[in-house]
Amino acid sequence: MIDVPTYAFVGVSAILFAIGLFGVITNTNGIRLLISIELILNGANLNFVAFSAHHADPAGLVYTLFSIAIAAAEAAVGLAIFINLFRYKQTVNVTSVKTMRW
Repeated sequence: MIDVPTYAFVGVSAILFAIGLFGVITNTNGIRLLISIELILNGANLNFVAFSAHHADPAGLVYTLFSIAIAAAEAAVGLAIFINLFRYKQTVNVTSVKTMRW
Protein backbone atom coordinates (compact mmCIF):
# COMPACT_ATOMS: atom_id res chain seq x y z
CA MET A 1 0.00 0.00 0.00
CA ILE A 2 1.26 3.45 -0.91
CA ASP A 3 1.50 5.88 1.97
CA VAL A 4 0.39 9.26 0.63
CA PRO A 5 1.04 12.20 2.97
CA THR A 6 -1.89 14.20 4.26
CA TYR A 7 -0.66 17.44 2.71
CA ALA A 8 -1.09 15.91 -0.77
CA PHE A 9 -4.78 15.30 -0.06
CA VAL A 10 -5.14 18.80 1.37
CA GLY A 11 -3.55 20.25 -1.76
CA VAL A 12 -5.88 18.34 -4.08
CA SER A 13 -8.91 19.32 -2.01
CA ALA A 14 -7.81 22.98 -2.08
CA ILE A 15 -7.55 22.79 -5.87
CA LEU A 16 -11.04 21.24 -6.10
CA PHE A 17 -12.42 23.91 -3.79
CA ALA A 18 -10.77 26.71 -5.77
CA ILE A 19 -12.10 25.40 -9.11
CA GLY A 20 -15.58 25.13 -7.63
CA LEU A 21 -15.42 28.61 -6.11
CA PHE A 22 -14.24 30.06 -9.42
CA GLY A 23 -17.16 28.32 -11.14
CA VAL A 24 -19.70 29.69 -8.66
CA ILE A 25 -18.37 33.22 -9.03
CA THR A 26 -18.09 33.30 -12.83
CA ASN A 27 -20.91 31.10 -14.20
CA THR A 28 -24.45 32.20 -14.81
CA ASN A 29 -25.72 28.86 -16.10
CA GLY A 30 -27.69 27.04 -13.42
CA ILE A 31 -26.41 23.56 -14.24
CA ARG A 32 -22.80 24.77 -14.12
CA LEU A 33 -23.52 26.39 -10.76
CA LEU A 34 -24.74 23.06 -9.40
CA ILE A 35 -21.63 21.30 -10.70
CA SER A 36 -19.41 23.97 -9.12
CA ILE A 37 -21.17 23.56 -5.78
CA GLU A 38 -20.61 19.80 -6.04
CA LEU A 39 -16.89 20.43 -6.61
CA ILE A 40 -16.75 22.57 -3.48
CA LEU A 41 -18.46 19.85 -1.46
CA ASN A 42 -16.13 17.18 -2.89
CA GLY A 43 -13.12 19.24 -1.83
CA ALA A 44 -14.50 19.46 1.70
CA ASN A 45 -15.25 15.71 1.71
CA LEU A 46 -11.71 14.91 0.66
CA ASN A 47 -10.45 17.00 3.58
CA PHE A 48 -12.75 15.15 5.98
CA VAL A 49 -11.49 11.77 4.77
CA ALA A 50 -7.81 12.81 4.76
CA PHE A 51 -7.86 14.12 8.31
CA SER A 52 -9.96 11.20 9.46
CA ALA A 53 -7.28 8.84 8.17
CA HIS A 54 -4.49 11.02 9.57
CA HIS A 55 -5.95 11.02 13.09
CA ALA A 56 -7.41 7.49 12.89
CA ASP A 57 -10.79 8.88 13.90
CA PRO A 58 -13.96 7.70 12.12
CA ALA A 59 -15.81 10.96 12.79
CA GLY A 60 -14.58 12.45 9.50
CA LEU A 61 -16.05 9.53 7.59
CA VAL A 62 -19.42 10.07 9.27
CA TYR A 63 -19.32 13.76 8.34
CA THR A 64 -18.48 12.77 4.77
CA LEU A 65 -21.47 10.43 4.55
CA PHE A 66 -23.80 13.17 5.79
CA SER A 67 -22.27 15.63 3.35
CA ILE A 68 -22.76 13.23 0.43
CA ALA A 69 -26.40 12.73 1.40
CA ILE A 70 -26.96 16.48 1.61
CA ALA A 71 -25.23 16.98 -1.76
CA ALA A 72 -27.49 14.38 -3.39
CA ALA A 73 -30.59 16.09 -2.02
CA GLU A 74 -29.29 19.48 -3.13
CA ALA A 75 -28.66 18.20 -6.65
CA ALA A 76 -32.11 16.63 -6.89
CA VAL A 77 -33.92 19.77 -5.71
CA GLY A 78 -31.74 22.05 -7.82
CA LEU A 79 -32.29 20.03 -10.98
CA ALA A 80 -36.04 19.97 -10.36
CA ILE A 81 -36.05 23.75 -10.01
CA PHE A 82 -34.03 24.20 -13.20
CA ILE A 83 -36.24 21.77 -15.15
CA ASN A 84 -39.31 23.80 -14.17
CA LEU A 85 -37.48 27.03 -14.91
CA PHE A 86 -36.55 25.80 -18.37
CA ARG A 87 -40.08 24.58 -18.97
CA TYR A 88 -41.56 28.05 -18.36
CA LYS A 89 -38.77 30.46 -19.31
CA GLN A 90 -36.76 28.38 -21.87
CA THR A 91 -33.52 29.30 -20.12
CA VAL A 92 -31.45 28.17 -17.14
CA ASN A 93 -29.47 31.41 -17.03
CA VAL A 94 -29.81 32.62 -13.45
CA THR A 95 -29.21 36.30 -14.26
CA SER A 96 -32.07 36.50 -16.76
CA VAL A 97 -34.64 35.32 -14.25
CA LYS A 98 -35.43 37.90 -11.58
CA THR A 99 -38.10 35.95 -9.72
CA MET A 100 -39.69 32.53 -9.70
CA ARG A 101 -43.14 34.02 -10.34
CA TRP A 102 -44.52 33.21 -13.79
